[in-house]
Amino acid sequence: MTIRVLIADDQEMIRSAFGMILGTQPDMEVVASVADGESAVEQARRLRPDVCLLDIRMPALDGLEATRLLAGPGVDAPLNVLIATTFDLDEYVYRALRNGACGFLLKDMSPALLIEAVRAASTGTSLISPTVTVRLLSKLAPARQSDDSTVDRPLPEPLTDRELDVVKLVANGHTNDEIGAKLYVSVATVKTHLANAQRKLAVRNRVEIAAWAWRTGVVTG
Repeated sequence: MTIRVLIADDQEMIRSAFGMILGTQPDMEVVASVADGESAVEQARRLRPDVCLLDIRMPALDGLEATRLLAGPGVDAPLNVLIATTFDLDEYVYRALRNGACGFLLKDMSPALLIEAVRAASTGTSLISPTVTVRLLSKLAPARQSDDSTVDRPLPEPLTDRELDVVKLVANGHTNDEIGAKLYVSVATVKTHLANAQRKLAVRNRVEIAAWAWRTGVVTG
């Protein structure tokens, strides 16, 4: 199945770069490339792409408002929106997610992360740039206390040592490729460990895996 992608960015160089990266994938097709948010909304509503890859700062309509119109609360048949921006601001992250975005990336990401994020977004799965995830979760993580008030209940099926290794690296912002290199295993093996951890923790995605690790003190900084 081909993942149909709309790209919206006011810089032609960025649109071309994203288009070339995604165009190398046999399961992806760029169906529209536009320079402003108004055109993004119009084309997205007309073409119904699987993923809308939007910049934030664009003329006519910014990416955050475009996200609300395409994926926000009350939208009939919302689309999957993935934000890619230069601006690493908490306010933008919170507003993007509140407006319905299923991913938030920084433009200095690796091509592998962009591809992974588009595939995740096509299924409605959240993926946030690892550096953003680490910063936000470390701020939100509660302080460890002497009692067990901030500690989750024991897992019905504990994580293995290797699954715990992978979880810690995810929580510290590493991509699957980086985790594989650090642990000397294949990316497929990393994905298997992540899938097992996700099932055992009863969470939906790697962001929630990271949140569990910060919340329970598995990682502390």
